[in-house]
Amino acid sequence: MSTALLIAAIICGLGAVASLLTGVIGMSGREFNNKYGNKLMRARVGFQFAAIAFLFLYWLSLKH
Repeated sequence: MSTALLIAAIICGLGAVASLLTGVIGMSGREFNNKYGNKLMRARVGFQFAAIAFLFLYWLSLKH
């Protein structure tokens, strides 16, 4: 169980990095940024929240 939580946290962390890099690179294109900038920011925040939640659950699973 704890291994699955750690893997999920890593996947969410990679998703956050991917959405961050896509957003930074996409800022160079005005049309792309206007269309997807806010969606990428929301996705990054969601991935970060999920990663922290999975890490917290992983930490709890190690305590018991």
